[in-house]
Amino acid sequence: MDDAKSDGGSGPRSGAKVPSTVARLPRQVREELTLRLRRTKRAFREEDVQVVEKPLLKRAVGASALGNCMEWFDFGVYSYLAATIGKVFFPGASPAAQVISSFATFAAAFVVRPLGGLFFGPLGDRVGRQKVLATTMIMMALGTFSIGLIPSYASIGIAAPVLLLFARMVQGFSTGGEYGGATTFVAEYSPDRRRGFLSSWLDFGTFVGYALGSALVTVLNLALTDAQMLHWGWRLPFLIAGPLGIIGLYMRLKLEESPAFQQQLDEHEKGLAQESAGSEFRTIVREHWRPLLVCMGLVLLYNVTNYMVTGYLPTYQTETLDRSSGFADVLVLIGMVWIVLLITFLGRLSDHVGRRPLYAVGAASMIVLAIPAFLLLKADGIWAPVLGVLLLSTLLACFAAPSAATLPALFPTAVRYAAMAIGFNFAVAAFGGTTPLVAEALVSITGDELMPAYYLMVAGAIGLVAVRFLPESAQVPLHGSQPMVGSRQEQRELITTSKDLYSFSKDRSKAL
Repeated sequence: MDDAKSDGGSGPRSGAKVPSTVARLPRQVREELTLRLRRTKRAFREEDVQVVEKPLLKRAVGASALGNCMEWFDFGVYSYLAATIGKVFFPGASPAAQVISSFATFAAAFVVRPLGGLFFGPLGDRVGRQKVLATTMIMMALGTFSIGLIPSYASIGIAAPVLLLFARMVQGFSTGGEYGGATTFVAEYSPDRRRGFLSSWLDFGTFVGYALGSALVTVLNLALTDAQMLHWGWRLPFLIAGPLGIIGLYMRLKLEESPAFQQQLDEHEKGLAQESAGSEFRTIVREHWRPLLVCMGLVLLYNVTNYMVTGYLPTYQTETLDRSSGFADVLVLIGMVWIVLLITFLGRLSDHVGRRPLYAVGAASMIVLAIPAFLLLKADGIWAPVLGVLLLSTLLACFAAPSAATLPALFPTAVRYAAMAIGFNFAVAAFGGTTPLVAEALVSITGDELMPAYYLMVAGAIGLVAVRFLPESAQVPLHGSQPMVGSRQEQRELITTSKDLYSFSKDRSKAL
């Protein structure tokens, strides 16, 4: 930063250099802290800087990640068993129609996700994040567990797919409050300097859950005959959700409310937090429509890629490319393990280089690499398809790693849960969960096996537009929240920095 300008020597420290403590701050952090200091007209005191206790932080991150792990365990299982579920619940249809019907049921859960977001989001802003997240956890577990108990079409006829649809809608409704709430909760617990790294553990849980679900199905496919899988084997992964849900519920009930939410209820935002759901929704649309659109654009980019890789690639390999289910399962499992290895590293990277560069590089690379990746997936042999799935998985990791830190930072505390639930779930419902269905339908209609790549390229272009309007939030305190630090030492350092920044800002104003 250049030296402060002199006003002809009239200022007391005209031409003074920027203090070293201030110079080390990223530009976006310096700007945010300067605005806060101008509002308060003083430097920070101890009560102005929130210290997060490490045991509470670990529990918050762990319990939130477990919920995502369980949610995506189900998605991994359902995606890998799409063809089998089609045979069990839609036996009269052709093989292609069975797969499309199975994916249509998969997509139906996403239709009700916005309803869940509209219900749970405002509730989380009024009664608290922890209570709502405990509720969504048990609902998800019950919905997944019940799928394993539904009789087949051969046993009860049309009631079987109807019950499957109902169970998926219960899952979708509860999930409408899950991811937005979990990201909000973790972001509000995380120290500002490490929010990208700590929040990336949430999506780490996502891909661990998917990998565990897909690995379990892969093992069952190898251990059981096709007849056994069709008769009873497919039920086992869904039944595991019951015990997982009990463990997750116990962990979430042990959590304390996030510091940002507690602070909100003690201060001037309490009135806004107690608004009716309808009033809060109108406030979000009227006052926060720009960040809401940015949120939806980034969610579209992330989730179209996500569901293309996790939801569609297993079926693309078996039904479109006529490969064995074992090869397809292992191929996508390799991609999930690669994401698990990358994601927290990229989350930490986003704390240092920023969220915007990571998104921008990923979106631009998507436009360039989508077709080459699918050409590799279509190639003969083993290593070319492996390289193709690793390319797509790397791009997916670039979007997954910063998302849980970036999206909550777009909104103030009083409406954060609701705005996240609305923006995230509407985008996922319209574009994410429908990706396997749309991709399969496009391939079936056109006969062009590269249609999924074109779809990804469009998502990349939309993502670049969203990044253009995305404010950088790395290391910046959340809107409506106190600065968050991880230790008393960091608290003292920030207070010292605020004194230097406040003094420098005053002297610079006098010098201009």
